[in-house]
Amino acid sequence: MDAQAGHGELMDRIYRYQRHFGIYDATRKYYLLGRDPLIAALKPPAGGAVLEIGCGTGRNLVIAAQRYPDATLQGIDLSSEMLAAAGAAILKAGLRDRVRLARADAASFDPQPVFGVASYDRIFVSYALSMIPQWRSVLATAADRLAPGGELHVADFGDFSNMPGWTGSALRRWLHWHHVVPRHDLREAMETIAAERGGAVEGRSLHGGYAWVGVLRRAASMPA
Repeated sequence: MDAQAGHGELMDRIYRYQRHFGIYDATRKYYLLGRDPLIAALKPPAGGAVLEIGCGTGRNLVIAAQRYPDATLQGIDLSSEMLAAAGAAILKAGLRDRVRLARADAASFDPQPVFGVASYDRIFVSYALSMIPQWRSVLATAADRLAPGGELHVADFGDFSNMPGWTGSALRRWLHWHHVVPRHDLREAMETIAAERGGAVEGRSLHGGYAWVGVLRRAASMPA
């Protein structure tokens, strides 16, 4: 069994029961901070294509689709359990014609054979990188799938740098129990990837370092 297949099975075991009865979304809204500001900042162009990596229960895709009615949206996840939940949420919201889903490995994702598109105007990743072992590859692949001038939006756990020491330690321990590893060098990794592609990164820390949100903007044209 390869590493990614094993990771997908782990995610299925974790979320097999949480996805039912709204347990996942009901609990995550209290600590996945920055998700809604991330969606509000997407602002895709009219008719733009938007991809969510690690779409989970579909919560973010539904909100984004309702907020940007002119955009087409797609979501990928490695967990079949979460994709089942996302499909149900999208169907319930009456968005089946505008939102498509697929099970895929974000570290090597090619949208052309899956969705029939070559690139995206916006890609977003919300609290998924801290659960993906190959998270740097995911960022690099996402940056390569951006259309010229496109944007990669990220929200995830921060470094807890301005929180009381005992709070940060307790959070790290709790996250570890849930197979979550905050990527303390997330900004640096995004800046390296952006520089290699002629792009730029901007971001900010939230709530004393609890969370970090950032945007990687690809250049309108690649440098000569």
